[in-house]
Amino acid sequence: MSDETPNPEKDLSAQNLPGQRGDHGEEVRLQRGMFGANNGGDTSGYGGLVRSIRMPGPSGRPYGGWFDEVADELEGALEEQGLLPENAIEKTVVDRGELTFHIAREHLVRVARTLRDDPALRFELCTGVSGVHYPGTVTSQEVGRELHAVYHLRSLTHGRLIRLEVSAPDADPRIPSLVAVYPTNDWHEREAYDFFGIVFDGHPALTRIMMPDDWQGHPQRKDYSLGGIAVEYKGAQIPAPDQRRSYS
Repeated sequence: MSDETPNPEKDLSAQNLPGQRGDHGEEVRLQRGMFGANNGGDTSGYGGLVRSIRMPGPSGRPYGGWFDEVADELEGALEEQGLLPENAIEKTVVDRGELTFHIAREHLVRVARTLRDDPALRFELCTGVSGVHYPGTVTSQEVGRELHAVYHLRSLTHGRLIRLEVSAPDADPRIPSLVAVYPTNDWHEREAYDFFGIVFDGHPALTRIMMPDDWQGHPQRKDYSLGGIAVEYKGAQIPAPDQRRSYS
């Protein structure tokens, strides 16, 4: 069977199940309302909704298919460099036929370079970095790691796709830049900085890419205020969302 199959042996073991959500997994936040915002007018009608947002927890071996091969090769290559894999890889998650390594931010550059250069791995292409924001709550597992950067890596040599995920706290939103390893990340990191406020240390020119240079705040963070800015569209004035009708 081709390596391009996401997880060709997913039924290899009864333990190799998707990460469980529901009452299991890791709670990342307690969300109130449909969209998580609580500082503007609620026009959705879901202002009273309260739900726990959970993500899959770490997976146990065997992961299935080529996932174990990639994990073994990565751990072995890190050990050859004198780095204990458990210090660099915080957890490994197999969920919905996809493999994600959660990496400690201080080891991100070394792990990425290893994934790119090791002949048995050869993840030559990073298709970008996405920002995610989980505002911490008293009950959340995400306190101290509210900001996440998610990297999608593709091996053209082996026809494989994996993800790296790195977290940082709101109070210190710094993650090493991967532009030196994957130059195509230049604009992607600028976008994640612009919208989420993640500071990529070592980026050659970390400036806003979509919003004006003097814009205050980062619009895609969950704690960013909704509304407050009226919009003019084809001569019509549209009031800001917090000035519209509220159902709460």
